Amino acid sequence: MNEVKLGLRENWKQFTLLVIVNAFVGGMVGLERSILPKIAEEEFHLVAGTVVLSFIVVFGIVKALTNYFTGALANKFGRKNLLIAGWIIGIPVPFILMTADHWNWIIVANVLLGVNQGLTWSSTVVMKIDLVGEKQRGFAMGLNEFAGYLAVAIVAFFTGYIAGEYGIRPYPFYIGIGLVALGLFASIFLVKDTRHHVAMESENNTIPKLKRVFWDTTFFHRNLGAVTQAGLINNLNDGMAWGLFPILLAQKKFSIEEIGLVTAIYPAVWGLGQLVTGKMADLFSKKKMLFWGMFTQGVALLFFAFAGSLAHYIFLSVILGIGTALVYPTFLATVAENTHPQDRAKSLGVFRLWRDMGYAIGAIITGVLADFFSINTAILAIAFLTLFSALFIAVRMKAGPITNSDNL
Repeated sequence: MNEVKLGLRENWKQFTLLVIVNAFVGGMVGLERSILPKIAEEEFHLVAGTVVLSFIVVFGIVKALTNYFTGALANKFGRKNLLIAGWIIGIPVPFILMTADHWNWIIVANVLLGVNQGLTWSSTVVMKIDLVGEKQRGFAMGLNEFAGYLAVAIVAFFTGYIAGEYGIRPYPFYIGIGLVALGLFASIFLVKDTRHHVAMESENNTIPKLKRVFWDTTFFHRNLGAVTQAGLINNLNDGMAWGLFPILLAQKKFSIEEIGLVTAIYPAVWGLGQLVTGKMADLFSKKKMLFWGMFTQGVALLFFAFAGSLAHYIFLSVILGIGTALVYPTFLATVAENTHPQDRAKSLGVFRLWRDMGYAIGAIITGVLADFFSINTAILAIAFLTLFSALFIAVRMKAGPITNSDNL
C-alpha cells in the first residue's frame, strides 16, 4: 500500500477526480432547476404553489435523511461504497423525468434524486476533508462546492435553452443520462477510499470527541448549533428560489430562456465565488464570513420582492449568489474544525440533515404563503428569516474551535 499523506498537494490527483465527480453530482440537480415548475404547469396543469413545490419537499426530506445515514454509515461501509450506491440509485432519474405521464412519477424521480444526492455529495465532501487534513479545509470545500454548484448552473442554463429550442421534454434530460454514466464509471474504477487518511489524522488530533453527536451538532455545541441553524435557513431560502423564482418570472411574462438565465446566474455566482470564499475561510474569521453571508442573502431577497426588470433580477441573483458563496464552504469547514476525525462524518451528516431539510421547510412555507397571500409575501418572509439567522450567528457563535468547557 502507498504511504498515506495528508494535504491537497499530496493528494491532488484523487482530490481533482472527486471535484469532477461532484460536478456530475451537481449537474443532476441542474436538470430540474429551471424547467420542472414549467412542466408542472404546462403538462400536468398544476398551478397551486404547494402542489408545484411538492417535488422540492420530497427531494429535501429524502436528501436530508440520506445525508444523516451517509454520515452515520461512512466509517462502517466506506465512503467509496456509499458513493457508488448513490450513482446506482440515480440511474432511473433522467429516464423517469423524460417519460413521466403523471406527477406522481416526478415525485418518485425526486425520491431517487434525493437519495442520489445525499449519498454522492456527502461522500465526496467527507472524502475531500479526509484527504487535505487541517490546513486547507476551507479551500477544499470551496473547490468541492464550486464544482457542484457551477454544474447546477450550467446544466440549468442548458436545460432551459434546450427546452426553449426543442421542447420541455425529452431532450433536456438526455444530459442526465451522460452525467449518471460518467459519475458511476469514475466512482467504480477511479475513486479510492479515504479510511486510512482518517486513521492517520486521528493520531494527532486534539479536538475532543462529542458526547452526543446528533444533539451537539443540532444545538448544544455553540459553534456547531449556530452553523446548523444557518445551514437550514440557507437552504430554506434556496428551496424558495428554486420553486418560486421560475413561477414569479413566468408570471411577469419572461421567456423560458430568460428564466433559465436568471435561475442559472444565482448558482453560477454561488459556485464560482467559492473558489475565493473557500480560501478565505482558511484565512479569516469563519464567524464573520457566516454573518455577512447570511446578511447579504437576506438583503438581496428583500429587494427581490420589489424588482421589476430582467436587469434587476440578474443583479440581485448575483448578490444572492455572493452571499451564499460566503457561507457554503465556511459551513463545512467550521463543522470539520470543531469535530474529531472519528466524529466528523457523522457530525457532517447531522449538519447536512438539517441543512437540506431546509429545502422541504422552505418549499412548504413559501408554497403556503404564495397560495394564501402572494409570491412577494413568501419572498419577504424568507428574507426576514435569513436576516434573523445572521443575528443568531452574531450572538451565539464563538470565534475559533471550541473545547468541551466552552460548549454551552
